[in-house]
Formats: sequence, structure tokens, C-alpha cells
Amino acid sequence: MGQLKYKGYSGSVEYSEEDSCLFGKVLGLKKDCITYEGETISELKSDFEALSFMAW
Repeated sequence: MGQLKYKGYSGSVEYSEEDSCLFGKVLGLKKDCITYEGETISELKSDFEALSFMAW
């Protein structure tokens, strides 16, 4: 669907018809799989930007 960008990181944007929500994962991480979700694009973006990017 698209991508989000924040602090040099990119994240996917997908839609789950089964759960009726948007979700994604941070791209380019070799050892971790970090996900986020929201019911709207605004919520999805907020959840993505609230991740603790310094923790990886």
C-alpha cells in the first residue's frame, strides 16, 4: 500500500480485512520484527512514530 518514514526508518502500510485495521512493520531490520497498527492512517502514523527507535 505504501510506506511511512520517520528518523531515517521506513515502515510498511498494510490493511487487514479480517481485523478491519491498518498495520505495518519497520523495514530493514535484520534481527527484529517491530509492528504497529491503527484504525486510521493518522493512528497508524502516530503508533509508528511512538516506537522507541533508539532501543534497536
